[in-house]
Amino acid sequence: METPRSVGEASTTNFVAARPSATTDDAVTKRGCGLANLRWVGLDKEELRRRLAMPEYLRLAMRDCIKRKDSTAIPDHLLLPGGAAADVAPHAPMVVFINPKSGGRHGPVLKERLQQLMTEEQVFDLTEVKPHEFVRYGLACLETIAAKGDECARECRERMRIMVAGGDGTVGWVLGCLGELHKDGKTHIPPVGVIPLGTGNDLSRSFSWGGSFPFAWRSAMKRTLHRATMGPVARLDSWKIVLSMPSGEVVDPPYSLKPSEETALDQALDAEGDVPPKAKSYEGVFYNYFSIGMDAQVAYGFHNLRNEKPYLAQGPFTNKIIYSSYSCTQGWFCTPCVSNPGLRGLRNIMKIHIKKANCSEWEEILIPKSVRSIVALNLHNYGSGRHPWGNLKPNYLEKRGFVEAHCDDGLIEIFGLKQGWHASFVMAELISAKHIAQAAAVRFELRGGDWKDAFLQMDGEPWKQPMKTDYSTFVEIKKVPFQSLMINGE
Repeated sequence: METPRSVGEASTTNFVAARPSATTDDAVTKRGCGLANLRWVGLDKEELRRRLAMPEYLRLAMRDCIKRKDSTAIPDHLLLPGGAAADVAPHAPMVVFINPKSGGRHGPVLKERLQQLMTEEQVFDLTEVKPHEFVRYGLACLETIAAKGDECARECRERMRIMVAGGDGTVGWVLGCLGELHKDGKTHIPPVGVIPLGTGNDLSRSFSWGGSFPFAWRSAMKRTLHRATMGPVARLDSWKIVLSMPSGEVVDPPYSLKPSEETALDQALDAEGDVPPKAKSYEGVFYNYFSIGMDAQVAYGFHNLRNEKPYLAQGPFTNKIIYSSYSCTQGWFCTPCVSNPGLRGLRNIMKIHIKKANCSEWEEILIPKSVRSIVALNLHNYGSGRHPWGNLKPNYLEKRGFVEAHCDDGLIEIFGLKQGWHASFVMAELISAKHIAQAAAVRFELRGGDWKDAFLQMDGEPWKQPMKTDYSTFVEIKKVPFQSLMINGE
């Protein structure tokens, strides 16, 4: 999974995939010497504001529509004929979403800085305005005004770009809400860039926005916003999860996992386990990874610890220390030999079926005996910029029936981690993870027994999954038919 491929400007409706050109030695030398950053020197604050800020009447109209939750609640004085005629749409009208709970909790001071650089109405605190509210009422407000013949509103809607200040989960939340525009048949989907505030920030790394919040962040924000106005747009696959379980409740489900009325499992694969007479279903979407096993258990414990004691969340570095310490207490590194065998391998409670590319048939994939965590990975980056799938040689790819991995190829990579020591070597990139499969669709079947609960996570959002001994729980992963658009920060 290499750097995402550029597909054109945000305002373009027809995107053509193309690989980024190779970096020359001269360019690398310049970047190393800091010469590549000379274009940022003397970046004028007012000029940046002119490139980003929408006309006041549009900002106020959007604010009112979001507040009233009505895309048509536009005051008459903002629709006066000729009042908008003299206004010109900015080069890259932009809104920013900030999650104040992400990473080191830089949200409040960052919000103030962004409001200075842009406008107050174009910066949204996610505790106050949710992404779906912006999509349903903010963007729809621009469409309402544009439908009345306002060219400025039309151009702002078509040129809109979005920045997300948060971690991978926050970015996924925004992307998921923007996905509703595809379902509604909209042609102009705003691309998304990232201001990394999370702990891992693998989505941010994959699209060249960096792995951490910059130390000199006040000056960095001007550069970041300018890059966001100029960056090319790349495609990103997204993956839908369908969870079908017997009676019971998911414990602390992430916000991206919602109850569903129907069980939309692929009927082409007959369930080998006893299907319950009545199943409960959930649906969700992930962009980076989905995992089952010990890594999700550690993440679940850390997630609860951080929520109970928020003063521990002082920044990504502190989070990683606590996370590493917590993993040592969960039995991943050393499980006593006297423990039940069911504690030592996922194959005791799980089966995997996959569909390969351009194939309609399901086939079962054997789970290696020693694997205690299985990850389905979409991006090249995982676990704060690590590459567990590795850069595989052509001969090995051909032997295993794999292809070179990309985040927009319609395939997902499935690998396994053994005990914590194996995971540590993989994260240190001394070895690759245990390659299991490369697939266009995956189904996990979980059956209780030695384990009463399984631990699952997607894009850093973990949950505890109850299991039954009489009936199976199914998790099916399929590609979403449309791709998300990301701004490449290079």
